[in-house]
Amino acid sequence: MAQVREIKKRSVAVRTIQRITKTMQMIATAKFTASQARARATQPYTKKIRELCAAVSAAAGDVEHPLLKPRASAKRRELYLVISSDRGLCGAYNGTVLRTSGAAIRATNAGGKEVVVETAGKKAVAYFKFQKVAVAERHSIGDKPSFEAVRAIADRYIAMFAAGEVDAVKVVSMRFISASRQAPEVMQLLPMAPPTAEGATGSEGLLEFSPDAASILADLLPRNARASLFQAFMDALVSENVMRMVAMKAATDNAGQLGRTLRRQYNRARQTRITTELTEIVSGAAALE
Repeated sequence: MAQVREIKKRSVAVRTIQRITKTMQMIATAKFTASQARARATQPYTKKIRELCAAVSAAAGDVEHPLLKPRASAKRRELYLVISSDRGLCGAYNGTVLRTSGAAIRATNAGGKEVVVETAGKKAVAYFKFQKVAVAERHSIGDKPSFEAVRAIADRYIAMFAAGEVDAVKVVSMRFISASRQAPEVMQLLPMAPPTAEGATGSEGLLEFSPDAASILADLLPRNARASLFQAFMDALVSENVMRMVAMKAATDNAGQLGRTLRRQYNRARQTRITTELTEIVSGAAALE
């Protein structure tokens, strides 16, 4: 009797969990759809401004800009911005990003450089606190990153790099490739990579600058840094939502499978109890005859 009650109680708990995970899956699906639409809306601008920077840098010749030139300050310091989530239940999202950031930070320390860590997301704060790594700055962006908030962060990094406070600024986040594929990456925000053959459009020699190339680069390069950082935040949010959606679907499916198993166990235990009671009744009747 006790076993039947225990199985029934557990079945009720599993059904409750299944309803909760199903609801969380639906919420994550809606958030994923909305965040993916926002991320796709910003991609053309980010891609185009990167192409413009590459084209102007290649055509400008010997024109230099502080954001393009690698620095070697006396402090030998690099800044890492680690983008994680504020909440859990999103599969391997946070674990993958944090492991990637930990490996990158250890490699930088091994090279004899000091590392300044900044975070965006509560999970990264908890991770570095457990690792006994000091966090210089904690950014709170939320579920809907605004360009104004990200721009303030990017402008601060640009000022720090230009002043020689850091040698490089790197962003560790999850890059969204497709709904079935996300990959962690360490993006070097500053200094910006020099133009490559892939970034060239083939029309660099035809460009005429008005105003001069240096003035154009002075306007384009900070815009590129802001757009790249904003795109990293957007991709991270999309990756978080899609991984939470997948995790909650898996949890819902597992709860459903466990519920079916418990129903079979309940039916067997109930049938066993009924058979036992019938046997006792028949035995009692036979003893009275």
